[in-house]
Amino acid sequence: MQWMPLAAVVVLCGGVAFAGVGGGDLTMKNDGGDTVFSHATHVVDAGLKCRECHPKLYTNTRQHRAVTMAMMEQGQSCGACHDGKAAFSVKERCESCHQQ
Repeated sequence: MQWMPLAAVVVLCGGVAFAGVGGGDLTMKNDGGDTVFSHATHVVDAGLKCRECHPKLYTNTRQHRAVTMAMMEQGQSCGACHDGKAAFSVKERCESCHQQ
């Protein structure tokens, strides 16, 4: 029974460390080639915080709704940051997101 508090701390700390990278890679199926979203690329490499995207741009996978390229070009979804200023535009480097 004395190990219970230590086990709770390990579980809680492990959860916090995992939360720093988020949900891992997400693959979205679409006609232009599947799109892979990497939480690590955005959180670790770009230094974004979870709250910069959640919940204002994205809620969760269960509440996901389809977004067209035209919608992204108007600043929705990925286009909110991928506008050519904050990050490369959704109009360029297609292969960075879409797999053939």
